[in-house]
Amino acid sequence: MGTRDPRIDAYIAKSGEFARPILTHLREAVHRACPVVEETMKWSAPHFMYEGMLCGMASFKAHCAFGFWKGSLIVDDGRSKEAMGHFGRITSLDQLPSKKVLTGYIRKAMELNEKGIKSPTRSKREAKPEAKVPKDLAAALGKNKKARATFDNFTRSHRREYIEWITEAKTEATRQRRLETAIEWMAEGKSRNWKYIN
Repeated sequence: MGTRDPRIDAYIAKSGEFARPILTHLREAVHRACPVVEETMKWSAPHFMYEGMLCGMASFKAHCAFGFWKGSLIVDDGRSKEAMGHFGRITSLDQLPSKKVLTGYIRKAMELNEKGIKSPTRSKREAKPEAKVPKDLAAALGKNKKARATFDNFTRSHRREYIEWITEAKTEATRQRRLETAIEWMAEGKSRNWKYIN
């Protein structure tokens, strides 16, 4: 018998009105196709486990997403480029595959996990060069020892996240707000996306 995680009930309840029937439908489809599936939360979104990661779903302000962990071996109709997941930006139930097709995808995902088949490896991307620290960020870090220590101990990708967040601001006022927030968060030892880390 599978498991149901009350955190997923809460996630669905907190999602937008348009999203609730979509998420409920997807959840039930997974349980119907894989009665022993186990639910969990990963990356702040509902996921389903069966001999490893099987699939997951998420709700956003204006759409939902659903995808398979080994999706490129199961379904690839090009819509995955529109949004996270494999069915594009889902805004209504009629955008989902039929019950029969969706069940087939879920069973294919189960079969891949049962056989221990790994996802095809993506070609390794060339490492991005170290991001250049803008003068205003360097000056602000120079005035705050805790923030400076955190920034210096970050990985290149964490430093880049802060640098890009600040430099991509559309207005000077937004840039200043982001700079102040960045220094505050780094002084507390937080990465740019600390809110999303479980």
